[in-house]
Parts: sequence; C-alpha cells; structure tokens
Amino acid sequence: MPNSNVKTEESLLPAGVATRSVFRPPHLTRPTPDYLAEEVPVALVYNGISHVVMMATPKDLALFAIGFSLSEGIIAHPREIYGIDVVEACNGLEVQIELSSRRFMGLKERRRALAGRTGCGVCGVEQLNDIGKPVAPLPFTQTFNLANLDVALAHLNDVQPIGQLSGCTHAAAWVLPGGRIAGGHEDVGRHVALDKLLGRRAGEGEAWQQGAALVSSRASYEMVQKAAMCGVEILFAVSAATTLAVEVAERCNLTLVGFCKPGRATIYTHPQRLIVGQ
Repeated sequence: MPNSNVKTEESLLPAGVATRSVFRPPHLTRPTPDYLAEEVPVALVYNGISHVVMMATPKDLALFAIGFSLSEGIIAHPREIYGIDVVEACNGLEVQIELSSRRFMGLKERRRALAGRTGCGVCGVEQLNDIGKPVAPLPFTQTFNLANLDVALAHLNDVQPIGQLSGCTHAAAWVLPGGRIAGGHEDVGRHVALDKLLGRRAGEGEAWQQGAALVSSRASYEMVQKAAMCGVEILFAVSAATTLAVEVAERCNLTLVGFCKPGRATIYTHPQRLIVGQ
C-alpha cells in the first residue's frame, strides 16, 4: 500500500508552476524536466457581469481582484467588496466579485458610456481619452534614502518562488523606508503582479503605508496610474520608463525611478522625496 504521507515532487512545487519536458542542445533526443509558470485566462466578474479577461498566474487572485478594483477606480475602499469567489470556468478561472450596490451602479454607468464607442485598439482601452483618466495629485508625505534601495534589490527574488524555478514572472514588492521588503507578489503579467501588491497593501493598514513600490519590469503609464490611484507616492522600476509614464507621474506628483540596479538609478520625476548620500 503506498504511503500517503510521501509527497511527490509535483506537490512540493509552489502554486502557479507546472513541469514540462524540454530538449536542450546537444541532446535533442533526450528530454529533461523543466519548470514553467502557469498562464491562464482569468475573468473578473462583478455582480454576475464579466468586466475583463486577463492572462494571469492562478495565484493570489483575490488580492488581484481587490487591487485591480482599486487601481481602476471601480471601488474606493476594499470594504465596498462584499465577497470574492474563485471558480473554474471554461478554459480558465472566474473571479466572482460582489460589489456594493452603489459601486455596481457606477460600474454599469461606466460600461454603458463605453458601449457605443468604437474601440481604438490601444491596450484594450475603448476610448483614447480613457488613457489619461484623472488621478488626484498625490501628497508629499514620503521620503526614501536611495542607499537603502540596494537592500531591496538584493531580495526582490525572494518574492518570486515561481520565477526562481521558471524565470518567467514579474514581481511587485512593498519596500519599507529602511530597505526591507515587507512582502510582494509575482505574475506572468507585470500589471497583474502590481495589482496583487496593491490589493495586499490595501489590507495591511498602517504598516504598509510608509515606503515605496518596487517592480521588476519597465514602468509603463498603466503602472504609474495604478500606483497613483492607490496612493503610492514612490515607484521604483528595475527597467526603463516610457514617455507617457513620465508624463503621468509628473502630472500626479508621483516620484518615478527607473533602471534601478545596485548603486544606480534614473530619477524621472519629483526627486524631492529622495535622499542621496546619507
């Protein structure tokens, strides 16, 4: 009789990882196992109405739903979500979100306003004007010593168990002023990883209000806009920023820093929050 307490290698893998056989030169007839990050369609369904389908890693999806709802302005506070269920659907997953009546009415009005418009094909946005949706200017309450950024960069991989195996995920982490990473999330989609982080931050209270967000990707305008919508004042990105990201960051008072590597950073906007040389 097999021992039920013995765990297989597959069961020891973190959620969101799958194994596949691959071939590596010069042994093209000898397969070896490798790790891949899972990518599945995830539909966000509000009060029974599907709003958007994203390709995501099937992990931390409740946090993704909260973060997406906050960063897209669908809700103003997590308490306006009454319940979240993740269920299997045809060829993917549904995240079923129960919104407050007031917020759901607002979402329906927003959808109705878009229904008659012709899509422009820009990243799924149905109207060019929606790209520049207004974000309230951020206050200047945060400071960060750039000398502490190297500490966070050295531990960014710690929040990527899937990425460590597959090399296939982006990470978003919350960095405390001293450089310690309080926590983070990963996904095959950089926006989804950030939404998961923002959803987590919304529930952590005062402990996660001080500090900055650090992402392992480039900084596009969506990343800046999502961060600003959730009150994040400082965004560090390992890679570059786009021109539109810089414009949005300038407009909403967000400190945007790119090319974050040990001992190196490019500050695009609002450097007054940053401390150098102490």
